[in-house]
Amino acid sequence: MNEHATTSSTTIEETASDWLQRQRFFDWDAAAQAELDAWLAQSLAHKLAYWRLEAAWDRTERLKVLRAAEKLAPKVVPRHVNRWIFAVGAAAALAAVVTIVRTQALPRSVVTQTYATTAGGHKTITLTDGSQIELNTNTVLRIATDNPRNVWLDKGEAYFQIRHNDANPFVVIAAGHRVTDLGTAFLLRSTNSRVSLSLIEGRARIDSINPDMQPHSAVLSPGQVAVATANSLSTSTKPAVELDNELGWRRGIVIFHHTTLDAAVAEFNRYGNEKLAVSDETVGALMLNGTFPTHDTQAFIRVAQQVLHLKVQKDGSRLVLSR
Repeated sequence: MNEHATTSSTTIEETASDWLQRQRFFDWDAAAQAELDAWLAQSLAHKLAYWRLEAAWDRTERLKVLRAAEKLAPKVVPRHVNRWIFAVGAAAALAAVVTIVRTQALPRSVVTQTYATTAGGHKTITLTDGSQIELNTNTVLRIATDNPRNVWLDKGEAYFQIRHNDANPFVVIAAGHRVTDLGTAFLLRSTNSRVSLSLIEGRARIDSINPDMQPHSAVLSPGQVAVATANSLSTSTKPAVELDNELGWRRGIVIFHHTTLDAAVAEFNRYGNEKLAVSDETVGALMLNGTFPTHDTQAFIRVAQQVLHLKVQKDGSRLVLSR
């Protein structure tokens, strides 16, 4: 493995190819992962070459063929031949040399335009390249005026349908993390300390960027969800129907399927000015199914009364559900 530093994009791509084929076809352990992590940490050029090669290769049929060949005859093909195959496959898939671009944490001093929604609000932003961003309730998002593909999601939730551009990746900063588009449609929800990324189409990468955070990163494929905080990152896979339910707000609805009343109330309260509450943990643990207009609190209350047989009492500014 050639690990010397270099500014040659061709050499970087070759090294990235070597790492990827070694990871896929040869013995791989914690020590090898540590070596790869160290190489990736040397420069942004290394990261971009590896990420894009990995993303492009996974979209080709070549990888399936090579994996099948590996099962039949592991470690028979010389490593230098494998690297050549990976390099050719990457070139065909990418059709261009990787362009090194700035995707570090966006400086907060950059001039931005702010877009915001109030409780229950919904706004769609169309960028000059045709990409679209839909803002959900109570959301604040900023877009750099010099490069609209640099975005901050300061709070709330947004759905991104992005036109991919290798030379100018789309980057979102949220809750101390950077989400980088690799040809993507994704849902992003951010609070001050937590970010949730649901991948609908394509691929996207999430990285921690705050120096006070524990370093972590992940590349997501369709159906995967990443939840990241300052000290952790976890990924899971959700069925397409669950992801579609999460996007119900784009159609003006919220969908609950085997959802606790506590969680349903918290979700519903994001949209209306009339706030709901549960009287105790037992009531909050009741399960709820149903589809509700985001602005129809009374419909939610009627289901709580008729299906769950709950009472509704006024308590100051809240409507409390109890037995």
